[in-house]
Amino acid sequence: MNDEDKKIITLARAARARTGAAEGAAVRDETGRTYSATSVDLPALKLTALQVAIAMAVSSGAEELEAAALVTADASARDSDVAAVRDLGPKVPVFVAAPDGSLKTTLA
Repeated sequence: MNDEDKKIITLARAARARTGAAEGAAVRDETGRTYSATSVDLPALKLTALQVAIAMAVSSGAEELEAAALVTADASARDSDVAAVRDLGPKVPVFVAAPDGSLKTTLA
């Protein structure tokens, strides 16, 4: 894990802390731009933090991802989240970190 990877974990933690959401996520696109997000839990709209971050990247013109990070109390990322990351890169690492920022696992 390099400094840029640590940065997206920090961004995911900050997003989660800022809103008090269950999850925070961040992704980095092929140009180095980063997008951070939290989960959305509305009566008519439910999205995971990684889904929101990926949607933000795609809606901003990203065609590929370099890395993704998820900060959660859960043991790992959902299969559907990993699949969404893989849509923008089959070998994109997904860093799963605890709320304190410690790395739990890397899904490659």
